Amino acid sequence: MALPFYHAAGPATPAFALASLNGAGALDAREAIALLGGTIVAHHPLAEAPDALARSDGAPAIVLDLAGADDALAHDVVAAVDSLAAARGWRVIVAFSLAQIDPVVAALGEEAGAVQLLCEPDRAEWIGALAVAAHLGGGGVRSPERDSERLARLSAEVARIAALLAQLSDGDVGLDRAEEPRLAFHAAPAAAVTVTAAQLRAVLRARRLRDRFLGKGLCEDPAWDMLLDLYASRLEGRRVSVSSLCIAAAVAPTTALRWITRLTERRLLARTPDPGDRRRVFIGLTDEAVRALQAYLGALAEAGLPLA
Repeated sequence: MALPFYHAAGPATPAFALASLNGAGALDAREAIALLGGTIVAHHPLAEAPDALARSDGAPAIVLDLAGADDALAHDVVAAVDSLAAARGWRVIVAFSLAQIDPVVAALGEEAGAVQLLCEPDRAEWIGALAVAAHLGGGGVRSPERDSERLARLSAEVARIAALLAQLSDGDVGLDRAEEPRLAFHAAPAAAVTVTAAQLRAVLRARRLRDRFLGKGLCEDPAWDMLLDLYASRLEGRRVSVSSLCIAAAVAPTTALRWITRLTERRLLARTPDPGDRRRVFIGLTDEAVRALQAYLGALAEAGLPLA
């Protein structure tokens, strides 16, 4: 049975435009849209999607299912649709495989907040992404006097979606808390502290041992794992691709990508295009992040605490 979906004016039918390698694709997306009570206004072959969407009014939410696409096609379609969606005010959901992480991320610009990335998503992730895209993809000019009403409706909708996701995943779903996007870095201690890449790698190995003995998912800390891996890689003089960093995070790829976006927004991570391959970008620590980590290591040393 489809779930009722509410917009500002009351019950509404969320509209989606799909694109997949062929007309038989995007089965998971179609099933999730049906569960939400949504409608599919168009279903384009992936290679034709940018031109087809450019010629039409499209839909507030665009779903790209990259299953079966080669790297070049995946990169070019995502880049074109992302640019079009930015101009039209549409939301975009991109579903892809582990092997497609690098070309997908490379196709997106620095400001990729309108794109939801789903790496090999399950049903709960599909429903959550589609519901958010339907809510935020309507475009148009906001009315300031109705902000409080919009917020109340959105809060109620988020609560309903959270309950649905909890049921679909046996209660193993959490919602990220909103955080202050700006950082206030503390000054580094007077004493300089030197840490080696080998020490950082040892910490990461110890953290993986926790998973082996306590079970995966109990001690996840993807942001810290990624920062440690990137700091070690910086000391080693090694560049890190997005897919490699997702592995270092030791969580589901979709979760890792969400954390990469958050850390980038917090000015801790920066993207660098691969000059030899436009379908790949490297991720590294910003100077601000390095200073913060050095200050943290100094504070640990002053307090006599171990690196963990």
